[in-house]
Amino acid sequence: MDDSCQIKAEYAQLKSNEKMYRLICDTSDRAYVYQNLLENTISTVSNWQYFFDFEVRKEKDLAGIFNAVEPDSKNVLREILSLEKKGMENDSAIIKLRDGKTWIELSATVIYDKKRRPTDKILCFNDITKVKNAHDELTYMAYYDILTGLYNRNYFVRLLAGFIRDAEKENNIVTVMFINIDDFRKINDAFGMVIGDEVVQQLGQFLADFKSDNVVVSHFNADSYCIAVNNPIGHRSIDIITETIYDRLKWPFYMSNQQEIVLSVSIGIAEYPEASTSPLELINCAEIVMFKAKTLGTNKVQFFDAPILSDYLQNISIENKLKAAVFSQNFTLDFQPQYSIQGKKLRGVETLIRWRDYDGKMISPIKFIPIAEKNGTIVPIGAWVMEESLRTYAEWRKIYNYPMILSLNISAIQYAQDDFIKQVIEAIDRYGINYEEIELEITESVLINDFKDITDKLHILRQYGIRISLDDFGTGYSSLSYLKGLPITTLKIDKSFIDTVLSDENTKVITESIIYMVKKLGFETIAEGVETEEQYTYLESIGCDGIQGYYLNQPMPAQDIEKKVLCHL
Repeated sequence: MDDSCQIKAEYAQLKSNEKMYRLICDTSDRAYVYQNLLENTISTVSNWQYFFDFEVRKEKDLAGIFNAVEPDSKNVLREILSLEKKGMENDSAIIKLRDGKTWIELSATVIYDKKRRPTDKILCFNDITKVKNAHDELTYMAYYDILTGLYNRNYFVRLLAGFIRDAEKENNIVTVMFINIDDFRKINDAFGMVIGDEVVQQLGQFLADFKSDNVVVSHFNADSYCIAVNNPIGHRSIDIITETIYDRLKWPFYMSNQQEIVLSVSIGIAEYPEASTSPLELINCAEIVMFKAKTLGTNKVQFFDAPILSDYLQNISIENKLKAAVFSQNFTLDFQPQYSIQGKKLRGVETLIRWRDYDGKMISPIKFIPIAEKNGTIVPIGAWVMEESLRTYAEWRKIYNYPMILSLNISAIQYAQDDFIKQVIEAIDRYGINYEEIELEITESVLINDFKDITDKLHILRQYGIRISLDDFGTGYSSLSYLKGLPITTLKIDKSFIDTVLSDENTKVITESIIYMVKKLGFETIAEGVETEEQYTYLESIGCDGIQGYYLNQPMPAQDIEKKVLCHL
């Protein structure tokens, strides 16, 4: 091949390469600036117009980039453009354009000759807006709660750990406030989850006003928030924060559907280092005392102290043991005899559940029944009590042929079961017991959640002949209103009245009035907790129908009922 042909071939190859490189540049989403530092020439390659609306023909034209970026990006831009003056070969930075939404990665490369003189420089502009936004979104999701815009739980724990480290060095206090919306479930049930979310958002927006360098606010879960305060003094003292919260809650929150909702919150407060030195344990302590605050009513504050934590841990232990006890039916029954006040004739017995855990320790029903009602184990426990009581009573009835009344305490959770009536009737029928010999005891708490449903069920049970007893009468707020609406046959006067009926004139007047009124209504009256002959004599004199208490018999196991009571009839 002669020289001319070779030159033509090389030229053709160069044209092809140039075409390929130009296509690559033209289809790239980047822009390049090439600067020949020896000849002092400059040119742009690829999509320069995509980024900037001015041309670059001389080095001084690069100054137009300064007018195109946000002020915060100008210093780093200046550093990149003067890279060769520092003798550097490579560098890059992120800059933001003045449109407020475009992010650019600017990288620079400088080529030096053997004597370390800069000969060429290439600037590359790369649009990273999508990547930056995706990164920012991931960062936001890592640190913030989507619903409220507050810090999320995980990031709150990290920030709290930082507060605790600083407090340890400076010998300061860190306070954690655990805030929970009271009865939030009722809000969701009444207005729907969308409004429920809006409630959470609005309260979160209000709490966000407390944020500062020393106060961190987070949305902890569905209806709970956590606030951490580093060195709570002055305007960020806990008293001021809680007072500000409760002042706001005096006024309703206005929803997008024009609904007005009044909120109340319970607040638990725990401090580092008194409650704990661990972030998670400190939050846990604040949450525990928040639950204690809820037992005091609405809009209550409870500060951490050791007995509250001890009670909580004890309840957790009882709950775990209780589940095992339900599975193995590790319970026993005692029976409290009841007597007619005239002649002290045995009226019947009240069934009382007893539980001795595997450590041999007796656990009071006052302690474990509320836990059982809370975790739902009261349903199988109640079913066992009913079955075992009826079985025992049926045996007594068969052996001694003595008609008396078996009183059973029934939980509100049991009454709420759809098939409750069916369970009761089938259990009584299974042992061939007369309905009239069974008495179901109810308390005011049973009626609070659904008065109509419970009352309807009681009327049906009463139609079968089953007796209904209203227990602990006089201790509630509206017991009198129940007397005209409930199909009760028996009213039990609470022990708190009997304890002081002889020593307190007001108690005596109330007790006598109750008995007089109830007899007029045609109900039977039974006094609980009768412990002395003087109490018995007084109750007999005012016309009380029956008594139960230590004066005649304390609660006892089934075998003792047979030996001490039934055998002597």
